[in-house]
Amino acid sequence: MGRLEPDDGMRITKILICDGFVLGQTLEAVANTLLKTVHGQPCQNERIQFKGQLRDAICRSGKDGNVRSGELIRLYQSSPEFFYREAPINGTICLDHQKRLLGLYRIKRPRRIAEKANRYVANWIFRMVQEQAEEMAAERARKYNIHLEELITPKKLMDLEFISAERDIAQRFRDNNIELDKSALRIHDVGGIKIVGNAAKLSLLEKDLSHHPKIRIIDREHFSGNYQATSLIIEVIWDRELVCRTYFDRRIWEKYLDRGLSQTELKRGLEPLLGRAKPTLKLELILSTFSDMVESELGNSLHEERIAAQRDNKVYKGYIPMNVEFLIEYLFAVGVSPHLHIERLPIKLWGRYLPDTVIDHIRALYKMPNSDLFC
Repeated sequence: MGRLEPDDGMRITKILICDGFVLGQTLEAVANTLLKTVHGQPCQNERIQFKGQLRDAICRSGKDGNVRSGELIRLYQSSPEFFYREAPINGTICLDHQKRLLGLYRIKRPRRIAEKANRYVANWIFRMVQEQAEEMAAERARKYNIHLEELITPKKLMDLEFISAERDIAQRFRDNNIELDKSALRIHDVGGIKIVGNAAKLSLLEKDLSHHPKIRIIDREHFSGNYQATSLIIEVIWDRELVCRTYFDRRIWEKYLDRGLSQTELKRGLEPLLGRAKPTLKLELILSTFSDMVESELGNSLHEERIAAQRDNKVYKGYIPMNVEFLIEYLFAVGVSPHLHIERLPIKLWGRYLPDTVIDHIRALYKMPNSDLFC
């Protein structure tokens, strides 16, 4: 734990190149197939980098919504800067021949993956800290020869026991006698697809997926209230041969020449990187009506504000989960930078850091000097 192997930077770089391309190609293939099933026509795909591009596409499709959707679109058009237009997204919108929105697919940005890992690890550690704090309380109950339920613990003492338990877990990480629960870091929605259609067509699509030969639904969640949609976690068989061939046909290696790997190695293709790769991927598939889509991007369930609420509502905000977030964000930065080798890991799970620390180390990967006002 906290140890850096000499080839770790190269391994991360190769993983991000390979996994990113496989995921992107699979998302495109699955999205196009599902959209044709729902809308009966092929779609035009358009890459986007900012949420404003998605929201503009929603406005072009305004007549597909209800009265409420029309009001929200007019509100957005009157003050677009209020709606996080510059928020980044790594995605593709899917349009019909009239440029109306049929759906989209995206890959989560490294920052969002890191934040999600933070939340998942926070829940896992919170349970561990709680259990350890409860053991301390139980020990005191035994000392006083009373039942735990009868023990009255002052809040100040409870807080101290919680802090003590947290420090003990941090020390176990430092001593390398504890491992993160891999299931606590399992994120199934790194790649996501949203299909926009009427309720009847979406219901029919979900029914068709239940006996699809290459897609299996493994989880389902229906959201109601301000945010309304159906979220499916699906397991998809991806086409290894087609993905590897596309890598060559489109000369994809040229896009990765600034990652520190030589052109000779990149031109060898994906096969040497795939190894014993699993034949399936897990993706999130969201089924949404157009009106609910408008609400989620412009209304009461505005996506960016839901994300902000998730950050604020964590049950545990200790420094270990935050370090996980910082470390993952830094490692992603290494994997897309020109550097294949790093001297040390700047983040330890048992240390304490500010966001500025991570920002400075990421800037260093690109040889960007720190702003020094003293000369």
